[in-house]
Amino acid sequence: MNTFWLKIAVLVVVVVALIVLVNVFWPSESEPKPKPKTFYDVIEDDDRRLRAEPQPPEPTKTEQPTPTAAQQQPVAKQPLEPPKPVFKELSSVEKVEAERLFEYAIQQRKIGRLPGPGYKPMVDACRQIMQKFPGSEFDYKARRMLADIPERYRQRYNITREEIDLTQFFK
Repeated sequence: MNTFWLKIAVLVVVVVALIVLVNVFWPSESEPKPKPKTFYDVIEDDDRRLRAEPQPPEPTKTEQPTPTAAQQQPVAKQPLEPPKPVFKELSSVEKVEAERLFEYAIQQRKIGRLPGPGYKPMVDACRQIMQKFPGSEFDYKARRMLADIPERYRQRYNITREEIDLTQFFK
C-alpha cells in the first residue's frame, strides 16, 4: 500500500517538473510586449508636443503636368525652405496674461484626460486666448491644442474647423 502512494507522488513530481521545464525552455511569446504607457507618460508627451515650437504644415502634393522637352528650361535649383509662421507681437503684459491662460489650458487638458471631468475648461481657456490674442503664438498653440483633442469632444464642445485651422499663420 505504501509503494502505491509513493509511485503516485513520484508521478506527480515528474509531471510538475515537466510542466516547469516546458514553460522555461519553450516561451509562449516570441517578442516581449511593449510596456503600456502610463497616465504620466501621456501627460509628458502632451507637454512636450503642445509646448513645442510651431512647425510648418505638411506640404500637400498636387499633380503638375510634366513639361515637354521643348518647354523644359534649365532652372537653377534652390532649396525650398518651409514657410515660417508669422505671429503678432504681444506687449509684455499681454504676453504674461497669454502665458497664464495657456498654462491654465495645459493643466485643464491634463485633468480632462482623467475619467469624468472632460475638456470644457480647456476649451474655454483656448477660446479665450484666441479671442484676446488673435494672430499670436499663443493663438497658434491654443488652436493646436483644440485640434489635438479626440473627435467626440470636438463635436461635444462645437469646435469648428476655423478654430483648429493653423494655415492662417503660414502666409
